[in-house]
Amino acid sequence: MTVTTTDDPPVAGASGPGGARLLDRVLRTRELAVLAVLLVMIAVARAGNSAFLSEQGVKDLLLNATVLVLVATGQTLVVLTRNVDLSVGSTLGISAFAAGAWLDGGGNAVVAVALAVSLGVGAGLLNGLLVGIGQVPALVVTLGTLYVVRGVDSIWVGSRQITAADLPDGFLDFGSGGVLALPWQAVVALVVLVATAYYLRNYGSGRELYALGSNPEAARLAGIPVRRRVLAAYTVCGALAGLAGALYLARFGNVDSGTGTGYELTVVSAVVVGGVAFTGGSGSVYGAALGALLLTSVNSVLPALGVSSVWVLAINGVLLLLAIAVDRVVALRVAAALRRKRAPRRTAVAKEKTGA
Repeated sequence: MTVTTTDDPPVAGASGPGGARLLDRVLRTRELAVLAVLLVMIAVARAGNSAFLSEQGVKDLLLNATVLVLVATGQTLVVLTRNVDLSVGSTLGISAFAAGAWLDGGGNAVVAVALAVSLGVGAGLLNGLLVGIGQVPALVVTLGTLYVVRGVDSIWVGSRQITAADLPDGFLDFGSGGVLALPWQAVVALVVLVATAYYLRNYGSGRELYALGSNPEAARLAGIPVRRRVLAAYTVCGALAGLAGALYLARFGNVDSGTGTGYELTVVSAVVVGGVAFTGGSGSVYGAALGALLLTSVNSVLPALGVSSVWVLAINGVLLLLAIAVDRVVALRVAAALRRKRAPRRTAVAKEKTGA
């Protein structure tokens, strides 16, 4: 069955093209607000530390955000379907170690990256099968796979550690190299980000993720293959977590059994702060990327201003709470606006029925 869509993707809490356009404008404003906060924060850091926006400073800022942007892009696909993947941190960790172990044994770098992505795909498929096909709640499934993957990683890795001395120089050069202030890793993340955004906006299967998150039952009645779409979203999310693991290894050159622990919370925070509704159906990967850049920038801005890094978690928590509060306010205002728009129509219909 063919699903016809409008120019704007369907969004949660808005029925009809008028509601979709209204909420789409609100969400774009939200993304601009995140961008404004990011620019103000960078400007303040620049004023307090003149070296903050040096070529190396900008390069470090982008490198620090690359891994989070990749994982947040994949997480956005899952959240759009009204689900979540809490296993991305564990997937990143085991993929990074797998790539490092292969390189330590004299393996090819391209094969190492492919191995990391393949492990991510496997984890994503497992989550997608259980959530999409098995209809098990996403929170339960991905919390379980978080511990399963982390346990396998701990048993496999043990007390071993991959260090930069174990890795080829070319692989490490890719992790820190680039053109002027633009790192190669940032180019990879940008290509993935733009490709994902293009897919969501211009392909029917991508736009169906919005419809699915907005109203799963209506999507099912419209003939959208709900289970296949959820499976695909989790698979891509896992693949990007695996790719992020390989880039993490190239960036830091150090991996052990604790790599990626707790990272899933940072990813979810980036996605929500970037304006992707946790109830599904609205948001964009560009917003998630801005959220990731904002959260990673906090880690760089505070030291530049001489503020203790212990404030980082507190500030991230405040940003997350503010994002949730804004989501709630937006949902209420959009619902009220839709009721006002429908009122004259209902009155006209009532008058026709009564013959007035």
